[in-house]
Amino acid sequence: MTSGSDVQENLKTASSLIRQAALQGAELAVLPEMFPLMGDTDALFKIAEDYESGPIQEEIANVAKQNGITVVAGSIPLKSDTPDRIYNSSIVYDSFGGTLARYDKIHLFAYSHATESHDETQYFKPGTKPVHFSLPLVNGITLKVGLAVCYDLRFPRLFRYMDTPDLIVLPSAFTVNTGRAHWELLLRARAVENLCYVAAAGQAGTNDSGRSFWGHSTIVDPWGNVVSKLDQTQTGVSIATVNPTLIAQVRATLPALLNRTEYDLE
Repeated sequence: MTSGSDVQENLKTASSLIRQAALQGAELAVLPEMFPLMGDTDALFKIAEDYESGPIQEEIANVAKQNGITVVAGSIPLKSDTPDRIYNSSIVYDSFGGTLARYDKIHLFAYSHATESHDETQYFKPGTKPVHFSLPLVNGITLKVGLAVCYDLRFPRLFRYMDTPDLIVLPSAFTVNTGRAHWELLLRARAVENLCYVAAAGQAGTNDSGRSFWGHSTIVDPWGNVVSKLDQTQTGVSIATVNPTLIAQVRATLPALLNRTEYDLE
């Protein structure tokens, strides 16, 4: 997606893309970070919702139910108990529109460059708990899915607390500068380290406020191969199949997850 300043238009686009994914046979759809609005900070506070209450959450829950698909609702602003801070939260809805999981972004983006600077600690409140959920598929297999958001990608320790996921999903809004340098490198690294699939949905192109994103929504397999990818400006659906047999084969061939050990740091 290329989310702009019009929440209703963004929701309409998100709903349309979810329907497209469902029509292509997808059982899980992942939206980008802050898909309802990519605008200024004041605007985020204005649309922030209470958890499990509000038009943004209701819309995505309904679309998930109507299309019989599980949806990782990218991330949305949720109110916190601190008036000047909001959560950057990823909520998962099952195919009946029920809430499967909620993850609050833990690592808050900070970046300073000649042409741009960001400091999410000024308005977001960080989460504290790694989150994963179970995704039952129509073929009878259940996948373990870990949740992360954008800047979390740079902190490999987080993924070790997901209890060996089969798939990691990563709603994102990577900048052009950092994305060009590190996006695919980090996605492939997290896939190889955890011997699992990684599906990263990114904000793309340039929105109506002039903000540009790296895009390149990407899916990586457990061996680090890119199996599906859009380009920097494309909006649409990038789709791939998670193969549990491949996950098992890779983990049997290279038992790195079993070879982990604790260190004596004294």
